[in-house]
Amino acid sequence: MFEAVEGMLTEHAELEKRLALPETHADARLARTLNRRYAELNAVIATWREWQRYAEDADAARELAADDPAFAEEVDSLLDQREEAAERLRRLLVPRHPADDKDVLLEVKSGEGGEESALFAGDLLRMYTRYAERRGWKTEILDATESDLGGYKSVTVAVKSTGSPEAGQTPYALLKFEGGVHRVQRVPVTESQGRIHTSAAGVLVMPEAEQVDVEINDADLRIDVFRSSGPGGQSVNTTDSAVRITHLPTGIVVSCQNEKSQLQNKEQALRILRARLLQAAQEAADAEASDARRSQVRTVDRSERIRTYNFPENRISDHRTGYKAYNLDQVLDGDLQPVLDSCVEADLAARLAALED
Repeated sequence: MFEAVEGMLTEHAELEKRLALPETHADARLARTLNRRYAELNAVIATWREWQRYAEDADAARELAADDPAFAEEVDSLLDQREEAAERLRRLLVPRHPADDKDVLLEVKSGEGGEESALFAGDLLRMYTRYAERRGWKTEILDATESDLGGYKSVTVAVKSTGSPEAGQTPYALLKFEGGVHRVQRVPVTESQGRIHTSAAGVLVMPEAEQVDVEINDADLRIDVFRSSGPGGQSVNTTDSAVRITHLPTGIVVSCQNEKSQLQNKEQALRILRARLLQAAQEAADAEASDARRSQVRTVDRSERIRTYNFPENRISDHRTGYKAYNLDQVLDGDLQPVLDSCVEADLAARLAALED
């Protein structure tokens, strides 16, 4: 498995030369792609060199032990450190999802539970935006349909990384595990008897597509405009600014009404459409991506839940990994990393097991 690093050394050196050229940085998209790959290779090569160094140091300690037995104690310690480095290197060399270097679009939709579900969808949106803030990522609401009590019937948010994150630390690499049905148990604000209700909201996760990733033919699009709708007779209702785009070959329909400008809504809708088409292309080309997609929410049915948020017990439980903690208030405030780490570890273990088989 470690033999693959030899080829990476050559690629790493070539990338270093390309990134030193001014013309590379004239194309921001290209520079971003190359920087991400360079950061990924940096992590692998640094760990590989560390693994080699421990072996060399252990050999040197053995030679010195012939004259001074005190050095014999260092040999075992160095070999233990070498094994730890080997484990880190194995993890870095496990094949990743083809979209793991991308930013992400999250769609949160209310489901069973009516107004309470819409309020919970708003809680999930806040959790993701707070988590993004903690990581220094940028968020942008692309489209939103609010409920009467201030929740969301549907909301789409773009999450973008900054700089050149390390492998496995990009928005899609981490947030792809959020796709599915999220169940909440709490006393709704609409409940006068103080009874605990169960409702659900669905989350769909898509890698954000660059224009070069997906080619869209204008002839394949049907674009309709209509008046935006919103609670309370908002000013958005007064003009035909909302846009609905139908991709005729696939039947995918995207609507956006968040902006006051028809042109802005069209651009946002195309952005979401590109992400959905990229996701569909990956499903068709990669069985692993297809399996991951099928595990996400198709209908917001409580029986398909991936996680439960229990407010009376301040408990959060992930049903895929067995993770459980009693800090729900902190998780909803953006402390999501331990929950995601349990998903990352479970996914990594499964990939390593598949390689060994």
